[in-house]
Amino acid sequence: MLTHTICMVSDFFYPNMGGVEEHIYNLSQCLLERGHKVIVVTHTYGDRKGVRWMANGLKVYYVPAQVFYNGAILPNMVTLIPIMREILIRERVTIVHGHAAFSSLGHDALFVGKLLDLKTVFTDHSLFGFADASAVITNRFLEISLADVNHCICVSRIGKLNTVLRAKIESECVSIIPNAVDASLFRPLEPNDIGPPNNRIIIIILSRLVYRKGVDLMTGIIPKICESHKNVDFLIGGDGPKRLELEEIREQYGNRVQLFGKIDHALVRDFLIKGHIFLNTSLTEAFCMAIVEAAASGLQVVSTRVGGIPEVLPPELITLSEPTVSGLVAALNSAISLRKRRLYVDPYQAHQLVSSMYNWRDIARRTEVVYDKVNFCCNPTDPERMSIFMKFGYMTGPLFCLVLGLGRILMWLCNLFVPIEDIDIAVNYPISNEHAKQNTL
Repeated sequence: MLTHTICMVSDFFYPNMGGVEEHIYNLSQCLLERGHKVIVVTHTYGDRKGVRWMANGLKVYYVPAQVFYNGAILPNMVTLIPIMREILIRERVTIVHGHAAFSSLGHDALFVGKLLDLKTVFTDHSLFGFADASAVITNRFLEISLADVNHCICVSRIGKLNTVLRAKIESECVSIIPNAVDASLFRPLEPNDIGPPNNRIIIIILSRLVYRKGVDLMTGIIPKICESHKNVDFLIGGDGPKRLELEEIREQYGNRVQLFGKIDHALVRDFLIKGHIFLNTSLTEAFCMAIVEAAASGLQVVSTRVGGIPEVLPPELITLSEPTVSGLVAALNSAISLRKRRLYVDPYQAHQLVSSMYNWRDIARRTEVVYDKVNFCCNPTDPERMSIFMKFGYMTGPLFCLVLGLGRILMWLCNLFVPIEDIDIAVNYPISNEHAKQNTL
């Protein structure tokens, strides 16, 4: 087995919470367990700057870059070359692994990795359209960034099709490796746990309260269900710009609709087991971690049939609906009826099934195969890269050839003023989990 030194890079990492953050952390932990060296690079979060250590010696660099929009830094391609060069050389990185199409830092790190002739891998975690302005800009930038990446990973089959079309890359250069869940953290209700009341049916919603998570659908569904089922309540976790719309519904229905705000990931399982049914109203998803965690916790799952969601859970664990108010109301009515007649999968059977389907150690093993494969790839030369860029048009092509040339000049200046032999090689000091916990507080 080959041993790699991997640099995971994304704008999205702890203390921020989300699917990408969980993916990077858990994958890194399992790769460390398999004997590889892994570091993470992200941007500063408040007063969290410099180097921090997490459990099992996972080293995290919080580089000084300011957030521009939606948790990501401003795309710049060249200004981070000095610091990224020093990190990659200091840690003797062999593979740069960027995560998330919206992560400017991830794309910048891939660019620096290519300048240093390192192997590059990119994981796409989301689906994007082709019509709106944001999608057009993102897709164009993704196409250019992935043009000379060694390999791509997508978390679902529909995600792979979406990325192949958006980035115009060969299907053979994309692997499908799903997300996973640490099932030991999401156990069904146990005898000592305080569960939901027996005389009520509780529907759980847990997501960011943004448009693409279907908050507009929630505002249409909740009144209809509350009117037709007097013993059904809603518990909603999460925060976002569209919370105000749910606040208005809470004013109307009082304690039957409760908003809990942002839920710390360590408390997600405790929040999930307060309910019987989990509702996901997403309008687009490549792979929805929330429904996997809910099913592992023993809840019935009702979800929209969008993106990669139909691939995630077997039919006995999920009820799918079109992303409409009427469709989701009908699906919830069906789930409520099954709950009343006790015709649902036993929570412990559901937990065992999810545990067997999604395992982080298996995901790490499959990612390791990708690393082994790219280790033998040949990186394109600068003239070959310029030839690729020129295919993007008379304006875009020369612009990115200019960026590549500027990157080479900055790299030459860095080598002139801070030679590679003057950069101290990082020493991996043993660190206890207790010490890592103190450093990540």
